[in-house]
Amino acid sequence: MSPAHFQQQLFAWFDLHGRRDLPWQQDINPYRVWVSEIMLQQTQVASVIGYFQRFMDRFPTIRHLADAELDDVLQHWAGLGYYARARNLHKTARLVAANGGEFPQTVEALSALPGIGRSTAGAILSIAGGQSQPILDGNVKRVLTRFHAIHGWPGETRVAAQLWQLAETYTPKHRTGDYTQAMMDLGATLCTRAKPLCEICPVQAGCEAKHRGLVRQLPAAKPRKALPVKQCYMLLLTARDGAILLEKRPPTGIWGGLWSLPEFPDRPSAEIWCRERGYRLAAVATLAQRRHTFSHYHLDYTPLLASLAEVAAIADPATFAWQAPEAWAALGLPTPIKQLLAQMPESDGAVISPGPRLL
Repeated sequence: MSPAHFQQQLFAWFDLHGRRDLPWQQDINPYRVWVSEIMLQQTQVASVIGYFQRFMDRFPTIRHLADAELDDVLQHWAGLGYYARARNLHKTARLVAANGGEFPQTVEALSALPGIGRSTAGAILSIAGGQSQPILDGNVKRVLTRFHAIHGWPGETRVAAQLWQLAETYTPKHRTGDYTQAMMDLGATLCTRAKPLCEICPVQAGCEAKHRGLVRQLPAAKPRKALPVKQCYMLLLTARDGAILLEKRPPTGIWGGLWSLPEFPDRPSAEIWCRERGYRLAAVATLAQRRHTFSHYHLDYTPLLASLAEVAAIADPATFAWQAPEAWAALGLPTPIKQLLAQMPESDGAVISPGPRLL
């Protein structure tokens, strides 16, 4: 099937069945396309819709985002994961705002901004700018890998280079924004990872994977390796009014810039840390260990529920703060920490938050 025929079949299908009701498809501009593309990285559309709408309500333009504090941005991102995306959004917003508020108009200049790669740059320029620029997100990789029966993991350098060449070949000079959306729709709704609907695919006639019976095998999975396991203890230090001592994480790394719980290698280390800061503990309880899996390791963490015997001042006010239960919802909290706090037991006879009791 020639590129022209591929495009023709794809457009005919998209004109009848393409998605047009997603929130980022309304009032299209580079800012909205950029935010949606970053949110959609490694995240399903269904999960992104609500986040995108709330994000746009709070930061309707790139200048609103640039003027906001990082804490506010992270709070509106909390739960989406991969928090470096939010930090890079904030950095890029400030860079673009400082340069007049207009996004660069070349792939090279866009790709030089924090968190924007070649595919995201292509999506911004094609969807919002009408430029003929290829993209290669996960959906497009899957479509092209199957259509040409390409073996090997798409993340491998050799395979990725081949896929980029194909993406350039198939990208038309006209209706590029529609083509970009059509390819993403095809991968998301028909050429899915599991249970692809080959029988109604508009380009099935030229699909090598279908003809060779390789649809289920392609694309090849990323070579597996055992994830390492890291362990820590997390301190749930409670004041008499139910406030919890929270720590502002460093701006980089896992959960960078978010509020979390102080971490320690073991229980004695946590107790020594409290004594050194003048926190006299009335009680300490070790709770059941939990696991949170990141992309590159498992974190096994054991909560330590401790209560203060008396009121104590913050020893490190630049990094730590007492946060009352009514303030938790407005903080940028990692999902595991948010879930842990939601299950806190009663304090002074009042239920802090519904959920199963920890003790």
